[in-house]
Amino acid sequence: MNFRLLLAFSLLCFLSGCSMFGADKDARRLVADGLTPKELYEKAEDKVESGLLEQAIDEYQLILDSYPNSKYAIQARLDIAYNLFKQKKHNRAIIELDNFIEKYPDLEPTPYAYYLKGVIAESKSNSILDNLITDTAQRDVGSVKDAYKYFQDLINKFPDSKYAEEAKNNLSNLRNTLAKHEFYVALYYHRIGAYIASSNRSKYIIENYPNSLSIPDALYLMAWNYELIGADELATDTREILYSSYKDYLPNYSIN
Repeated sequence: MNFRLLLAFSLLCFLSGCSMFGADKDARRLVADGLTPKELYEKAEDKVESGLLEQAIDEYQLILDSYPNSKYAIQARLDIAYNLFKQKKHNRAIIELDNFIEKYPDLEPTPYAYYLKGVIAESKSNSILDNLITDTAQRDVGSVKDAYKYFQDLINKFPDSKYAEEAKNNLSNLRNTLAKHEFYVALYYHRIGAYIASSNRSKYIIENYPNSLSIPDALYLMAWNYELIGADELATDTREILYSSYKDYLPNYSIN
């Protein structure tokens, strides 16, 4: 490329704020020079209060660019994630939190980052189409599994955190959802005559989601499957286990 042409192109980029040469970041620094990180943070908070979340995120980002080592930068990273979540930008929010956890693995706010990841992942399944399905267990539970993992990570890494107890409560609900989802799959296999596959799914529920609300349903279905494949002794044993633990159990679903 002609040198004069390259120089002209560079000058044009500089004057127009071409980000490939870092001018955009320099401009941010110039804007921030007259304000302290505290003042920038207060500006961002004012934007949030006014409902201008995208502008607030820009202000938080300005803190990161201009004062990356300040205490306000730490909080700004979390606020960026939270406000992305409020905008239903779930994936971007989780990426921001992953970056926070990688950068600050043992900081005081880090348990909150894990907790927020779980909340966002759980919320992620609530799409427009999901609103047509009132039973969460019948939806795509991929994000529910993610939430379960994030809450479990929090409990394992920070068992004494104030967020750990809330995470345990959330895990209980998520466990019930995942177990019920597996039960629907087991019931589907049963209805198409795949009795061994159905029994294996029921067994998976019992082994992986103990104390979930779907345990008696899984045992009841498993007994029927055993009976249908001629495993009468296993069917009898399974029913004994079922009614010794759940004496008043009555199925609330049809197996046909």
